Amino acid sequence: MKLIRFGEAGKEKPGVCVDGRYYDASGWVRDYDEDFFANGELATLQKKLNAGITALPELPAGTRLGCPVAKPSKIVCIGLNYADHAKETGAATPSEPIIFMKSTTAIVGPNDAIMIPKGSEKTDWEVELAVVIGKKASYVSKEAALDYVAGYALHNDVSERAFQLERNGTWDKGKGCDTFAPIGPWLATQDEIADVNNLRLWLSVNGKKMQDGTTANLIFDVPFLVSYISQFMTLLPGDIISTGTPAGVGLGFNPAIYLQPGDVVELGIDSLGTSTQKVVAYAAH
Repeated sequence: MKLIRFGEAGKEKPGVCVDGRYYDASGWVRDYDEDFFANGELATLQKKLNAGITALPELPAGTRLGCPVAKPSKIVCIGLNYADHAKETGAATPSEPIIFMKSTTAIVGPNDAIMIPKGSEKTDWEVELAVVIGKKASYVSKEAALDYVAGYALHNDVSERAFQLERNGTWDKGKGCDTFAPIGPWLATQDEIADVNNLRLWLSVNGKKMQDGTTANLIFDVPFLVSYISQFMTLLPGDIISTGTPAGVGLGFNPAIYLQPGDVVELGIDSLGTSTQKVVAYAAH
């Protein structure tokens, strides 16, 4: 099953994607939020879909998509989780996952614009596999970890490298700016994914391929990450774990390449669709 949320920013409604077509499911579901996952409504929705989609209105082409998860309590990100990315940035391969948080106010739809922050000169891209938690997880084992996963999504972990690396403190400063978390187009449930540890992910800027990797090269795989993070914090239904990015970020080039107004970023992951973001200059909003 593929879950979408559609409509005006801040007023999205729940929907589904079936055979490449989008349908309005707001008559069946209030929203894809913490309560939806916690109360087992995902299974209920699947049963209804199995009975047929004829009752659902089809959405017109060009309908705006939002993040497929409504108001997650947190976005937990993993740094340097591909050895080639660690190498390109001059960092050591971590012996344990590096955890940082990304502000939920950074969330936008998959095809919304990326806005360069005020004063930024080093805005960068990172294609990542996002894991969506399906039920409350605290001190879970690696063996049981996937039982706590609702599904997966495409995420561009947009980053401002000067804020992240040159302004002291944690990485969070460069990760949580407005528009820095385009997520979607959809949340794919686990049955949609043949092997989460063997998904191709890629990203292009202005038509030039910058990143081309596979989750087979994750240093710490999805079950390990869910278990590991749950040792330090409770993961709530709807929470998002972003699992890291392969080589090919702007910071890794010599000289470095950063996003400019007018640039177009395209990215995708096997079975999780594609997204496109135009880069725009800072504007008060």
